[in-house]
Amino acid sequence: MSPSSPSSPSSRSSHSRSNSAIIESEEHTALRAAVAALGRRHGRGYDRETLWREAGELGYLGVNLPEEYGGGGGGIAELSLVLEELGGAGCPLLLMIVSPAICGTVISRFGTDEQKRRWLPGLADGSLTMAFGITEPDAGSNSHRITTTARRDGDDWVLNGRKVFISGVDIADATLVVGRTEDARTGSLKPCLFIVPRDTEGFRRSLIEMELHSVEKQFELILDDVRLPADALVGDEDAGLLQLFAGLNPERIMTAAFALGMGRYALDRAVEYAKTRQVWKEPIGAHQAIAHPLAQAHIELELARLMMRKAAHLYDAGDDTGAGEAANMAKYAAGEACVRAVDQAVHTLGGNGLTREYGLASLVTAARVARIAPVSREMILNYVSHQSLGLPKSY
Repeated sequence: MSPSSPSSPSSRSSHSRSNSAIIESEEHTALRAAVAALGRRHGRGYDRETLWREAGELGYLGVNLPEEYGGGGGGIAELSLVLEELGGAGCPLLLMIVSPAICGTVISRFGTDEQKRRWLPGLADGSLTMAFGITEPDAGSNSHRITTTARRDGDDWVLNGRKVFISGVDIADATLVVGRTEDARTGSLKPCLFIVPRDTEGFRRSLIEMELHSVEKQFELILDDVRLPADALVGDEDAGLLQLFAGLNPERIMTAAFALGMGRYALDRAVEYAKTRQVWKEPIGAHQAIAHPLAQAHIELELARLMMRKAAHLYDAGDDTGAGEAANMAKYAAGEACVRAVDQAVHTLGGNGLTREYGLASLVTAARVARIAPVSREMILNYVSHQSLGLPKSY
C-alpha cells in the first residue's frame, strides 16, 4: 500500500481493535463502555448530585479504593478512565479529582485504621465527600512557602492560615488541609495533612466569584485557631512531602482525564457538525481547512491519553518517582490538547459555536483551567527541565 493511500474502513476497524487490546485490557474496555453509557444518559444538562449518587451506587467513584473498605480494588488507571468517559459525555465530575483520587488515596495509603474505617467507605460510595486545601494567596501550591501552620497544644492540634481556590468545600463533609508543623529536631517547618470537618469551629469559608461556569464552586478558607484532636493528623508527622506527593500525582493524572474528556466532547460535537453542515455542494467536513485541524486535535488528544495511561500505570505500580514525571507530562499534554480541541470545535461551528444551544462556548473558559490548575504549564516545564533534563534552576 502506498503511503498516500488510506486503509479501508474494515482494516482500520480491525487495526483499532488490535491496538485497543494491546493498550487496554478487556476489563478496562468494558468499564469504559459502561461509564460512557451512564454519561450519555445524563448528558450535558446533568444534575451533579444525581449523577454523583448514581456513579457512587454503581461503584465508579471508589473504583480505586481498597475492596475491604467498599472500593473496587483498582487504581488511578481505573478512576481516570471513569472521569474521562464522563467528561467525554459532557458531564464531568470535578470532585472526583479531589475526593476519591487525592483524599481517598492519601487516607488509604497513610491513614490510621480508624481514619480508613471512618472515611473510605463513604468516599467509595459517594455518600461522603472531601475537599483538598493546599493553595494559598501568597504561595500558590508551593509547599515550601505555605504559611498555614499547625502547633501542638496538649493532645490537640491548632491550625491557623488561609487557603484559596478550594473546590466544593460547601458540599464536602471535610477538607484535607495541608499545613506545616515544626520539626522538633531542626526547628524547620514541614508539610503535614489534617482532616478538618466542615463545621469545625474557626473553620470559615467565603465564596470566590468566578467567571467560569461550573457546578462546583470555589472558596477562600480561613482557619482561625481551628482546634483538632490528635487523630486529625493523617499519617506520620515526619513523613512530610512523601504523603503530600502521594496525593498530587493522582491529582495531575485525574486533571489530565478531566481535560481529555472535555476535549473529546468538544471534538465530537465539531465532527458531528462538520459531517452534516452543508453550505456548498459538500458538507464542510469535506474541506481540508476544516478536516485537518480536527484530525490534528484528535491526534493530540490520543497522544495525551497514552501519556496519562503511562502515568497511571507507573503510579499504581508504586513507582512514585516515575509517576511524578509522567503525571506532569500527561497533565501538560492533556491541557494543551484540550484547549486546542475546544478552540477548533468552536471555530468549526462558527457563530453556532458561541450559542447556548450547542454548549461549546462555556468550554472555552473551562478548558483553560486544565492549563492553570492544579499547577501551571510553566511550572511543569520547570519540573521537566530540572528533573528530567538535569538543567539548573533559575529560582
